[in-house]
Amino acid sequence: MKNVLIIGTGTIGEPLIGLLSDLQNELEINVMFHKRTPLVDERAKVESLCTRGAKLVVDGDRQKEFLKLKHNPVYDYETAMENAHVIIDCTPAGNKNKESIYKQVLDGKIFSSKKRKKIFIAQGSEKGFGLPYAYGINDVALTRGTPKFIQVVSCNTHNICSILKSLSPNFDNILNSDFTCIRRANDISQQGNFIASPQVGDHPDSVFGTHHASDASRVLQTMHHDVPLYSSAMKVNSQYMHTIRFNVELGGHHDEGAIKHMLRENRFVAVTHKNIANKVFSFGRDHGYYGRIFNQTVVSLPSLSVVNKSRSTKITGFCFTPQDGNSLLSSVAAALYGTHGNKYIEKMALFDKFLFSEI
Repeated sequence: MKNVLIIGTGTIGEPLIGLLSDLQNELEINVMFHKRTPLVDERAKVESLCTRGAKLVVDGDRQKEFLKLKHNPVYDYETAMENAHVIIDCTPAGNKNKESIYKQVLDGKIFSSKKRKKIFIAQGSEKGFGLPYAYGINDVALTRGTPKFIQVVSCNTHNICSILKSLSPNFDNILNSDFTCIRRANDISQQGNFIASPQVGDHPDSVFGTHHASDASRVLQTMHHDVPLYSSAMKVNSQYMHTIRFNVELGGHHDEGAIKHMLRENRFVAVTHKNIANKVFSFGRDHGYYGRIFNQTVVSLPSLSVVNKSRSTKITGFCFTPQDGNSLLSSVAAALYGTHGNKYIEKMALFDKFLFSEI
């Protein structure tokens, strides 16, 4: 059994710990999670994760504080780091931790790291942490090398890449693409950063517009694909789901039936006849494992517009981003790559049943 250590119990960390804990026997892993600060209002959350089978890890100098809350820490941070084969950083400080801790661990300078080979994984916003990765998109880049640092890209990056792969599986027939990311203000689990009205963003990148297209391009470049991409972003006063308006131009003529078939053929794409985010969100809450949709995108079929030009086809529509669901699945895939090598794909078949074809 290999050991997976998850750092952080926030919006990404909490469901990831629960998901891996529920399936740790099938995945042949042990799950540990590090909680830095003992909080009385998060006692129930921590105990629930422990009940699922995850082992609580705390800093040695905080152990007494956790015991006062009637928690039962199993490991201190140093011991957990020594024994972990995969470390998944779900905090906003992934790049900082890489420089101050993780590189030192790999170099054998702290925590006796040479006892075990280790892979470090960080989430979405931690650009530059390591190989940008999205499960089902650039697995060939993951298995081609032996990365020690992997960055699971953001949920909207998964969405953009998935739309492009659906319409051009080899990424070789895309003449142009433009995406407007309409982002929710914050997650329903978060208290801060809500806004009172829609807020538009600027375009700081002269080539890609916003980081969303740039991040998608970085993923595709790991497979040596250079795809024309541009994106814009705005934030709306909602907590439900991100929405993306896409405009993709393909070479040749394709009718609407063919485009819908392309979308349905991608198992990471769910289609829906719904046209409002709360209905899609509610479906995930009621029918999704851990209340989530693990597909990379949910395309609203009524929004599709397919227009044939002289030598090309313009496809326009709207799709919903399943928030952390798609990046959670990539985090699991990256973790299983760290524990099972190239056999991780076999283990990931377990999660196919959590993907919807229609919502």
